[in-house]
Amino acid sequence: MSGLLDLLSSPMGQQLISGVASQTGSSTDQTGSVLSMALPVLMGAMKKNASSPEGAQGLMSALSGKHDGGILDNLGGLFSGGVDQSVMDDGAGILGHVLGGKQATVENALSQKSGMDTGSVSTILKVAAPILLGFLGKQTKEQNVTDSNGIGNLLGGLMGGGETGNKQQSLIESFLDSDGDGSILDDVASMALGGNKGGIGGLLGGLFGK
Repeated sequence: MSGLLDLLSSPMGQQLISGVASQTGSSTDQTGSVLSMALPVLMGAMKKNASSPEGAQGLMSALSGKHDGGILDNLGGLFSGGVDQSVMDDGAGILGHVLGGKQATVENALSQKSGMDTGSVSTILKVAAPILLGFLGKQTKEQNVTDSNGIGNLLGGLMGGGETGNKQQSLIESFLDSDGDGSILDDVASMALGGNKGGIGGLLGGLFGK
């Protein structure tokens, strides 16, 4: 939880929000609210994928290779003149792998919650996914994570430990397992937009003044 909160409230996070906003032509407030909902969902999906040995191994190899955190070293360059198509393609691949058949459901629900069209939401997710993996890659290096248990613990820690964090993770995971009616995302979104559920959402909601 503090990890994700730190990411979005840091100068790097503000650069991410303003860069993504300029990419979609949306306001920074609206972009921030989409990111504050989207990042916990993406993180929850990654944690769910990493719960299997193959999934954890796949994530570890991505984080030690292409997504080792290098992308974070030049966010200014990434956003100047628009995000490179190769980054967008990479993001699309990550989303397909992490969200699978739930991607359209997630995008539609985020669109409804934020009032932003699904095309812009999709663009935000494609840009955010490689940056989130880069952030995880950097954390993996700094904390010397080398196995599947370590990566699961790292993801859990970033989403917030304790009862609230666990409740939130199970909410997100059950949403990703759901039949696509979007009802679980209402809970996730209410947390992300500062509802009364507490946890990362209340903090992020306060951060974006929602």
